[in-house]
Amino acid sequence: MMRRFMPSVVENSPEADVVVVDNGSTDDSLQYLETEMPQVRVIRLDMNYGFAEGYHRGLREVEAEYCLLLNSDVEVREGWLRPMLTYMDAHPEVAACQPKLLCQWAPDMFEYAGASGGYIDAYGYPYCRGRLFGTVEKDEGQYDDVTSVLWATGAALMIRSRDYWEVGGLDGRFFAHQEEIDLCWRLRSRGRGIVVVPQSVAYHLGGGTLPQGNPHKDYLNFRNNLLLLYKNLPDNRLRPVFRMRFCLDMLASLRFILRRQWGSFCAVWRARRDFRKMRPDFEKDRQENLRQTVLSPVPEQSSFSLLWQYYVKGQKTFDKLKTDNE
Repeated sequence: MMRRFMPSVVENSPEADVVVVDNGSTDDSLQYLETEMPQVRVIRLDMNYGFAEGYHRGLREVEAEYCLLLNSDVEVREGWLRPMLTYMDAHPEVAACQPKLLCQWAPDMFEYAGASGGYIDAYGYPYCRGRLFGTVEKDEGQYDDVTSVLWATGAALMIRSRDYWEVGGLDGRFFAHQEEIDLCWRLRSRGRGIVVVPQSVAYHLGGGTLPQGNPHKDYLNFRNNLLLLYKNLPDNRLRPVFRMRFCLDMLASLRFILRRQWGSFCAVWRARRDFRKMRPDFEKDRQENLRQTVLSPVPEQSSFSLLWQYYVKGQKTFDKLKTDNE
């Protein structure tokens, strides 16, 4: 990944200082950087702290007005940073933004991890302009307007350092997956803006570290989604949402059984078990989030069930989903 994608980042990001946070790598990444990319600053961590805590520890050692968190499997092209920088400079009310995220190996398609900006439905299921569940749309310029979203993808997340630290940054307890949604939800509920700036474009390989269908990925997604909801939902929504999520998670585990995906079936119930164990550690964070909230509900959290719209009503693209629920 480093050899394949780092040169494009260094060559096409003249406005930025490129910093690599090494999460305890055991291959020759550090040697490659030392010999082939000596201009790149390296922050070495002693072990793999995961996406969230790895970035968090790295950002402690960076001083900049803006930081852009960029996955190791992202390709960029000339001029990609300037539209985001220009927008952020002109809109101090906005805390974070993302570029349009396209598929690196099929550049006319949106990429699963962020597409053109993210939202969540009433029960915590994330979706994007350009991606609903596993259905990814072709990019035909249909989502090229700058717009407010609930979350910006962690694959290419530009954020004001001041905002990052004021809300506590990424939560290392998530390890990986949906930690950027938690961060953006905290910012959005406190009145700060999150937007997508599609005039900036990045190309994401996706799944380079943990591919789709991996039981550990399923475990992290199910567990972290429950943690995300517990930390951020208002009191009047917490019980009804969690009652419904129990039923929906049962359906998800049944689906894994029917597909003979035994590892993923077990992952769902391990995730729910570990969420119950971890929940007391998040009570203080939940109360602080509620105390700081000025937007409730957050406008970009939908009031409908994405599962119902997608599987029952057959709405497979974002534009139809939006029209159906206006």
